[in-house]
Amino acid sequence: MDLISLRHIAERGVTFELDDQGFPVRPLVVVDLDDADWRAAQDAAAALDGRNPVLVGVATSALPAACAPLLERMTCTLAPDGPGRYCAGDIEDLGSIAETVGAAPYAAVTLAELLEVSARCSVADGLLLESFAYSMLLAGPEFTAWRKGTPRRDVGDSDDPVVLERSGDTLAITLNRPDRHNAFGRAIRDGLLRGLDVARQDPSVREVVVSGAGRSFCSGGDLDEFGTAPSVSAAHLVRLHHSAGHAVHQVRDRARFVVHGACIGAGVEIPSFAGSVAARDDAYFQLPELRMGLIPGAGGTVSVTRRIGRWRTAYMALTNRRVDVSTALRWGLVDSRA
Repeated sequence: MDLISLRHIAERGVTFELDDQGFPVRPLVVVDLDDADWRAAQDAAAALDGRNPVLVGVATSALPAACAPLLERMTCTLAPDGPGRYCAGDIEDLGSIAETVGAAPYAAVTLAELLEVSARCSVADGLLLESFAYSMLLAGPEFTAWRKGTPRRDVGDSDDPVVLERSGDTLAITLNRPDRHNAFGRAIRDGLLRGLDVARQDPSVREVVVSGAGRSFCSGGDLDEFGTAPSVSAAHLVRLHHSAGHAVHQVRDRARFVVHGACIGAGVEIPSFAGSVAARDDAYFQLPELRMGLIPGAGGTVSVTRRIGRWRTAYMALTNRRVDVSTALRWGLVDSRA
């Protein structure tokens, strides 16, 4: 982990080095923003060409508006406060980021590059890019190592993995595998897609309310199904053409999610496409995919980014920190308390 100054960036830029096997030599670069010469901020920002390693700014005090052009180019910034949506957490989070990038440098650099590009894309194009990147990482050494060290268990069956109830002009969709904390496997995905398709085709459905049974709204993708597609090519096509996130986006003006407990991975990525998200006080939000050598793959690089900015999305993924309801409200990850 390298620590460089603002002046260093302005004068020399940041070189993204690979060894002869294509492995990142310096996947994480930390920029010291304490006592920085902000006159160099514009030049430093111009020196960052968009093909950089994971760039993390650190400061122990609030940052001035003058540094905004530079923070725009960072992956994320750890500081008590600052302009825009660039800052999250504090310098104490640097250890977690270094651990994550050290364990999964390919995934971390892929995420940083993807977020920078997808922030400029349409929802459909962003989902396409995310699926390409996710499927590539499924074939990579970091996910392979995680899968090898994480034995699969029997998923089992459920009679009603998703319950649909119509009351007047409201369609209630309930994720209904509380024994698995509503882990987002094929059965729940397909049931949710069926319910959303009803709403898409029936304009008399004025509101779609999605919630989860049991202690958690959704604990993320079902880990016991990760990597079970016959090929990464098939995984890409399934993810793209059976996207619950895109289905929510299609009815977003009528969609309201009411979440509680664990909202992890898909459990925050998919609700973030909706026009309204309400959270109970016990809700918390996490993006843990980098720890598996992957990136958010249920649309989070598109949906979460549009709600809280790509920098705080990167912070969530790089640290795996739980975001509580108060922070989620302040950032705009959720819209109200339930």
